[in-house]
Amino acid sequence: MRSRATGQGRIRGGRQAEQVGRIVRTRVFGFKTRRGWIVSIGALVLVGCAGTPARAPVVPPPAEPRWRQQPLSELPSPPTPRAGAFAALMQADFALAHNELNGAARGYARAARQFNDAGLAQRAFELAIATRNVPLGRQALARWQALGASLLQMESASLALALVAGDSSSAQGTLEQLESRGRQGWQAALHVLSRSQARPLAWSLLRRTATPATLPQHDPALWLACGQVGLAWGHADYALTLARALRMQTHVAVAYAWLSELELHVGDAAAAARTLDDGLRRHPNDRTLRLARASQLASSMPAEAMRLLARGPQDHDTYAMRAAIAARAEDRGAMRALFAQIAQLPAGRRRSEAYLMGQLAEWLAEPGVAMKWYASVPVDSRDGFAASLRRAVLLDQVGHARQARLLAADLAEQSFDDAQRYRQAAIVQAELAYRAGDYGAAVAAYNRVLLFNPHAWHLVYARGLVLAEAGRTDEAIRDFRAVLAAKPDDADVLNALGYTLADANRDLPEAKVLLLRALAKQPSNAAIVDSWGWLNYRMGNYVEAVVALEKAWHLGRSAEIGAHLALALKASGHLVHARWILRQATKLDPHNRVVQAAWREIGP
Repeated sequence: MRSRATGQGRIRGGRQAEQVGRIVRTRVFGFKTRRGWIVSIGALVLVGCAGTPARAPVVPPPAEPRWRQQPLSELPSPPTPRAGAFAALMQADFALAHNELNGAARGYARAARQFNDAGLAQRAFELAIATRNVPLGRQALARWQALGASLLQMESASLALALVAGDSSSAQGTLEQLESRGRQGWQAALHVLSRSQARPLAWSLLRRTATPATLPQHDPALWLACGQVGLAWGHADYALTLARALRMQTHVAVAYAWLSELELHVGDAAAAARTLDDGLRRHPNDRTLRLARASQLASSMPAEAMRLLARGPQDHDTYAMRAAIAARAEDRGAMRALFAQIAQLPAGRRRSEAYLMGQLAEWLAEPGVAMKWYASVPVDSRDGFAASLRRAVLLDQVGHARQARLLAADLAEQSFDDAQRYRQAAIVQAELAYRAGDYGAAVAAYNRVLLFNPHAWHLVYARGLVLAEAGRTDEAIRDFRAVLAAKPDDADVLNALGYTLADANRDLPEAKVLLLRALAKQPSNAAIVDSWGWLNYRMGNYVEAVVALEKAWHLGRSAEIGAHLALALKASGHLVHARWILRQATKLDPHNRVVQAAWREIGP
C-alpha cells in the first residue's frame, strides 16, 4: 500500500479526519462561529411556560390488532369506579407506549374524569390535540380548568384547540389576549403556534399579529423568535422584514447580527457584509458582530479577520477563532503572539484556556509544552477527555508508544458508557496500534467501534486501509467494496480499491476502471496519479508508468512514490536515474518498507 498524507506507514487515504494523524487539524481548531446563535435565542423564547401544551407524536405506525394493543380490555370490568379508573389509566399508558395515540387520548380522558389530578387532565388535553380530536379536547380542557389550570395555561390551551378546530376568529381573539400579557404571553403564544399541526392558520395568525407595529421594541429576542418561526416555515421574507425593522427602530447590535445572518441565508453575502460593517461602526467592540464579520473575512482576508478579533474585549470564542484563522493561514507568527497573549492572562483565566494553549503549542511543534497544558485541564471539565486523548497522541509522537497506548486503553474503558467518547478513544487506540505495527490490535479496535455502527463507512474504510497494510488483502478488498457500494463516487475509495488490486496484481482491468474514475475526479491528486503509474507498472507499460510516476513525484514527494518511480525507471532501462531517485526517497523515510524492497530489487 502507500504512505498516508499524515506521514508514517504505507496506508493510503485522503480523508481520514478521525484518524490520529489528522486529529490535530480537525479537532484542535474545529472552532465553529456561532452562526446558529439566532436559533439559540429563538429556542429560549420558545420554551413554553409551565402547562402550555406540548407536541405529542403525530404519525402513529400501522395499528396492531386490538387484542395486542389493549390486553387489559379483555379482562372483566373492575367492580368499583376507582378500580375502573386505574384500569383506564393503565390501558392509556399501554396505548401511549405503543404509539396508539387515539386509544391513549380516550383512556386518559376517562381517567381524568375520575381522578382529581390536573396533570392527568393536561395529558388528556395534549393527546386530544395531537390526535386532532376537538370534542375530546374541549372535554379535557374543561376538566383541566376545573382542577385549577392557570389563566395562562387556559389561554394557551384555548389557542391550541382553536387552531385544531380551524376556528380563526377564536384563535385570533385568544392570541391577542395572550399578547396583551407581555413577554410571558408572547412566549406562550409562540410556543403554541410553532408546534401547531394547523400550520396555514398558525402562519396566518403570526403574520397578522406579530408585526413591527405590535412587537415590543425593548425585547429584540421576541422579534428574533417570531422571525425564526417564520423562517422555519419557509418565509424568509417575513423574517427579513422584522430584522430590517428592528435595526431601523433600535440599532441594537443583535439586530445587525440577525439581519446579516438572514441576508446570508438568502444568498446575499455582499449585503450581509455591509450590514455587519454598519453594525460595527455603531458597536465596534460587540463580540457577536466581531465574530460574525471575522467568519466572513476568514477565507479571503485572514489578516483583517484576526485584526478585527484582536480589537476589543477578549473571551474564549475570540481567542479560539483567532487561533483557527491563524492555523488555516499557517501564520505561525500570529499563533505565537496569541500564545504569548494568553500566557500573560491572570492565573484563573489562563487556566480556563489550558486546552486552547495545548492546541496552540501543538501547532507550534512544541509537544512537551502542549502535554503540560493538556495535563492541567481538569479531567471532569468540558475539554478534559479531549485533552487526555491529545496527551495519548503526543506521548506516541515523542517516543512513549507503550504509555500512549495504555492511556488510550484506559480512556476507552472509562468511557464505555458514553458512545461518542468510546468511539473517539477506540479510534485513537486503532491509530496508535497501527503506528506500532500492531495491525491485529488496530483492526480489533475498529471492530469494536463498528459494533455500535456497522455503517460508519469512514471507519470501515480506515479498517480496510489497515487490513491492506497488514497483507490481509481479501479482507481489505471486502471493506473497500462495501464502502464503494455506499459511496460510489468517492475518489479516495476508488483509489484505495484500485491501488489494492493493482498492488496485489489481480483484477487489473477492474483496477484500471476504478483508477480512471478516480483520476477524472482528482487529476492532480499525487496519490491517485501514483496509483495509476503503479498500475501501468504492473501491466508492463513501463514508459506510461514512468510518465505518471514522475508527475506524482512532482505533485507530492513521498518515500513510496519515489520507490515506485525508481522501480519503473529501472524496468525501463534507466538504472542510474532509478538509484538517484531511490536515494531521495530514502532520505524522506529510510525505514519505509517499499523503499527497502526497492533497494533489494535495484541493488546499491
